[in-house]
Amino acid sequence: MLFKKRTLALISLALLMLVVVVGCTLNPSNEVGNPTITIGTSGGYPPFTFMNSEGKLDGFEIDVWNEISKRIGYEVKFETAEFSGLFGMLDTGKINTISNQITITEQRKEKYLFPTPYVFSGAQLVVKKGNEEIKSLEDLKGKKIGVSLGSNYEQLIKEYDVNNEINVITYEDFIGSLQDVAIGRIDAVMNDKLAGVVNIQKSGLDLQLGGDPVKPLENSFPFVKSDDNEALIEKIDEAIIEMREDGTLENISNKWFNTDITKK
Repeated sequence: MLFKKRTLALISLALLMLVVVVGCTLNPSNEVGNPTITIGTSGGYPPFTFMNSEGKLDGFEIDVWNEISKRIGYEVKFETAEFSGLFGMLDTGKINTISNQITITEQRKEKYLFPTPYVFSGAQLVVKKGNEEIKSLEDLKGKKIGVSLGSNYEQLIKEYDVNNEINVITYEDFIGSLQDVAIGRIDAVMNDKLAGVVNIQKSGLDLQLGGDPVKPLENSFPFVKSDDNEALIEKIDEAIIEMREDGTLENISNKWFNTDITKK
């Protein structure tokens, strides 16, 4: 009899644990009942996403998503990782999207859904101060060019460099790549123009922009293709449009860049 009671108790406990697990899976909400959206970001790309002096995640991307989440009724949770690992986290369902100045490309559109763009910028070369020889993709032939590992900048150069005449060096750390340009380890870096301008100013390194942007860019948030995400993207679209119309996006941009990067 005692054995049967213990067996029934164990079965009941197992069933209770199963209910709890299933409930968590079917209802990914926080304590107040709002659904949660998990955002992947590097936390190492100032002023877009970085750890501030208090050790907290901060930046343009964080402000944008905190505002979007209020408008669509979601709680936002940020997960930090090396940039090169963010798309792997997205593909395996560890995060819902990426907020790290992700450029919309035809290749990415084949695999992911994107809300309306929230940033308009350009792919920019950064060179050592006084270097007037590198101002275009053509000028990179025979040179060492740094890019963020797994970025659209890496892909852009590879598509252009069909004869493998450019030596592409990949980095996890944008600041590290700028430092290597300043000391002459590499000849240039390609990244977002605004990120280049801001970090040249903040770092004090002997750097300058190399010519004009080599390609215009539109940035947004990639989502894995699904019916649920299509419905969510409609809400995000509405929020971004409202934020642009009521001046919120412009205000956030001016806070970090003293200019509006959210309009064409």
